[in-house]
Amino acid sequence: MNEFEKALNQELYYAADLELFKMRIKCKEKCFEYNNTNPAEIKKLDKLIRNIFASVGNNCIVEQPFHCDYGINISSGDNLFINYNCVILDCNKVTFGNNVFIAPNCGFYTAGHPIDYKTRNTNIEYAKPINIQDNVWLGANVCVLPGVTIGNGCVIGAGSVVKNDIPPNSLAYGNPCVVIKKINQ
Repeated sequence: MNEFEKALNQELYYAADLELFKMRIKCKEKCFEYNNTNPAEIKKLDKLIRNIFASVGNNCIVEQPFHCDYGINISSGDNLFINYNCVILDCNKVTFGNNVFIAPNCGFYTAGHPIDYKTRNTNIEYAKPINIQDNVWLGANVCVLPGVTIGNGCVIGAGSVVKNDIPPNSLAYGNPCVVIKKINQ
């Protein structure tokens, strides 16, 4: 099993692996082209983001600048809107459902590191998937940590650090992010 497969299997893997490095460089080149394309070239931007992500639904808008590690681990449904300065460390799968709205400066971080510094200093890390379900709105500066699922219909308040799953139809915010109330439809 190679290091990329280990990451997807949520096993410890060697993040400085040469093949992983080459994959990240390839993705950085794609992000560089995306971020340096004239914003008025909507069709070109759509084509470029489809070349970065594993899959993209209809009506996907990703504002520039945008950064990710691999791209091939990111998928979205229809009507995804990602505002400025989004960072996705997609060492594992990051899935966005339909009708997901992401405010500026949000981050999605699948990667984590051992707390023991001797192990951490060997460039060993782990990655857990992130799943953002349908009809979710994340406010500005939200940070989503490894292994989190945010359920259908949720609203996550600005500045939140989401370290645990959020059940469907919840208004949640804070650091750590906690459910404040259920959203009545």
